Amino acid sequence: MLRAEVKEHLKTDIIPFWQGMRDEEYGGFYGYLGYDLKLDKEAVKGCILNSRILWFFSNAYLRLGEKKLLEDAGHAFRFLKERCLDREYGGVYWSLTHKGEPEDITKHTYNQAFAIYALSSYYDASKDEESIKIAWELYRLVEEKCTDEYGYMEAFERDFRPAKNDKLSENGVMAEKTMNTLLHVFEAYTELYRVTGKACVADRLRYMLDLMADRVYNRKLGRQEVFFDRRWNTLLDLYSYGHDIEAAWLIDRGLEVLNDGAYAEKLGLITRTITENIYNRAYIGHSLVNEAENGVVDTTRVWWVQAEAVVGFLNGYQKMPQEKKYLEAAEDIWRYIKDRLIDKRQGSEWFSELDKDGNPAAKPIVEPWKCPYHNGRMCFEVMRRLEDAS
Repeated sequence: MLRAEVKEHLKTDIIPFWQGMRDEEYGGFYGYLGYDLKLDKEAVKGCILNSRILWFFSNAYLRLGEKKLLEDAGHAFRFLKERCLDREYGGVYWSLTHKGEPEDITKHTYNQAFAIYALSSYYDASKDEESIKIAWELYRLVEEKCTDEYGYMEAFERDFRPAKNDKLSENGVMAEKTMNTLLHVFEAYTELYRVTGKACVADRLRYMLDLMADRVYNRKLGRQEVFFDRRWNTLLDLYSYGHDIEAAWLIDRGLEVLNDGAYAEKLGLITRTITENIYNRAYIGHSLVNEAENGVVDTTRVWWVQAEAVVGFLNGYQKMPQEKKYLEAAEDIWRYIKDRLIDKRQGSEWFSELDKDGNPAAKPIVEPWKCPYHNGRMCFEVMRRLEDAS
């Protein structure tokens, strides 16, 4: 039932909605649809948004095999290579004008990672050698320009001089390193390794797994820390429930692709502990609460957090089939998404967030961070995992 419903939602709701966001005049996809469902064709186009859309349509094609989906992915790929890339200094810009001209020319490791992630999937879907060539160029750039002796640096000016990390810092701190960026570099390299099998990428995956286990993970509290200084000293007592359940399954996925027994043993207990703690601490009222700062819980139900919870709990169940509560939680949260988070209005998709009573906030349906990445990936993962299990 879960797999069938998710697949139907993907095919009849999410895919058509994002196909409708294509900009045929200037390329790429429109960058903003308000809560009032008014499309702003002149809004900024985030490069992260475009990379995630490229990833989405590539994987939709790989999962469903419909040629139109590969053409949609090709549309996103052409915009990335022709507009998002900085031909002078290398790397991907932060954002572009609606016409595809550089708007925010700063660089961020997070942004480079999502381009690598998308290009790797597009290569798998299309076998276009140019896409994997660009992915390798970005990989080398990240390794040469975005690292220090402690890990991955994050924010840079256009020419890769270090800058303040305001784009990935929140909650009143300015972090030099974040769990979020490290996680998505890991995710990107997992996909790059999956499609190329290159040993150098496997080595960097192991390096990041060590960082996650030894620096990011708080063994005493059974959670990941979120914001850090340059040397991985934590800056804030913050529990990000969505990032933790997302990390649990993304790390497990990376371990599956890497196929290294020693690292599977080292990280496996951590991901099991994180999943159990999220179930006990954040799974409330058929959904996941958002976060807890200094012990104060934010009860907002954020769209992407619910999507990650479905996959994270399904992953927990598949690792521990005796724990039926995880499968029941995944199904329960899907019902919550279906009943409350999916916007039933014509021409919409998912609400951005709900309050604890299920009332939607008047936030955009599409903006630079609101895309088909989390809910689309939820669909792909549910389909893949339950298909493999059947």
